[in-house]
Amino acid sequence: MKVIVFLADGFEEVEALTVVDYLRRLDIEVDMVSITSELEVTGAHDISVLADKTLEDVQDINSYDGVVIPGGLPGATNLRNDPKVIDVVKTMNGKKKLTASICAGPVVLERAGIIEGKKITSYPGYQDKLTGAIYQEQGVVRDENIITARGPALAEDFAIEIVRYLLGDEKASKLKANILYKA
Repeated sequence: MKVIVFLADGFEEVEALTVVDYLRRLDIEVDMVSITSELEVTGAHDISVLADKTLEDVQDINSYDGVVIPGGLPGATNLRNDPKVIDVVKTMNGKKKLTASICAGPVVLERAGIIEGKKITSYPGYQDKLTGAIYQEQGVVRDENIITARGPALAEDFAIEIVRYLLGDEKASKLKANILYKA
């Protein structure tokens, strides 16, 4: 298993890094991918992270099993405005691979044209930007290969649902036990 987590300046740190941490705990290879030419990316709360590679370094997009789009501002906007990110999202979704987004991140899915008729959620106030979607107000929503979540407080639930999608209920339950998760 191999997943991309995109990082753009202004990303929501807890949303990105919780996913990276939880997936790596289960031996899923995660590439934190900067969309700029620099590996250092600064989040919305001035926490700098060193990405594993830049988008230019990603050679074979077909070797990945999914993509994760964190929220945060202006991170989600920066991702939405990057044509290469949009191409990756379209490719992943077209192959029915994991296409996950949290908080303001679903604007990227909307720009990629993949949410028409899909159940999704986002940070409150973004529903008007998600044209064609069947908007839900639940914390985490899964519609086939598309997983969305509302915001930072749901980063754990979002990451666990990604694990459930990729590895099944048993591994998700094992992760929850290991991290002392309480719903």
